[in-house]
Amino acid sequence: MTSRDWSEAVLVTGASSGIGLELAKLFAGAGHNLVLVARNRLKLHQIARELEARHGIRAVVLARDLSRPGAASELFHATQKRRLDVEILVNNAATLFAGDFGRVPLQDHLEVIQLNMVALTTLAHLFLHPMLERGRGRILNVASMAGFQPVPRLAMYAASKAYVVHLTEALAEELRDTGVTATVLCPGFTQTEMLSRDTDLRLPSAAVGTPQDVAWDGYRACMSGTALCVSGLMNQMAIQMIRYQPRWLVRALGGTMSRRRSP
Repeated sequence: MTSRDWSEAVLVTGASSGIGLELAKLFAGAGHNLVLVARNRLKLHQIARELEARHGIRAVVLARDLSRPGAASELFHATQKRRLDVEILVNNAATLFAGDFGRVPLQDHLEVIQLNMVALTTLAHLFLHPMLERGRGRILNVASMAGFQPVPRLAMYAASKAYVVHLTEALAEELRDTGVTATVLCPGFTQTEMLSRDTDLRLPSAAVGTPQDVAWDGYRACMSGTALCVSGLMNQMAIQMIRYQPRWLVRALGGTMSRRRSP
């Protein structure tokens, strides 16, 4: 695939599974070319072939481990070298480590900061400049309901997602009347590999959303330029409740949920 095959594309990080994969499918279904980013090169190539065959779009794979310092900048320069114009940036890649803050290894905390905050910020900053020069573009950052409250045993993850929420909402205001929009998607608990692998919470099925539903909410919000999208009616109601509760109660509720472990 040469640069002449490309006009504009949607870049999706964490595109190999979960919400990122479902977002990639939605953008491909709408006729957008794709830049697929994740660590698993073989899986990304399989996804790229399937989406190209199904939707007649073009998809390029740029396998990167964005938890590695410098990888986000390398990704941006790789797209520039290939003359790929990223019209929509989807910052979806994230990680978490469940456990008491003092018992989780420091390196794991730093990995959360690097992937959830540093890489996301780097990509948003670097890709924003070409968007502003063109006078159009969209940034979709995937945060979490955890960004609205402290969550014991997921303290670093919740803190990182609070950062994403505040950063994106501020950016949305800064970008008014520029032709570029910023949207933050806040899912609740979603049935993804990350949730299954890295937490031991016992959750009722009604409280766990599907990646397909979350991605659809995020896609619509991004394309309409909505600044904040909380996915799911129950989650929207929960946010309103959190906003009007005293902080001690919000902390206590988070602690109660975090202690509901699987046997």
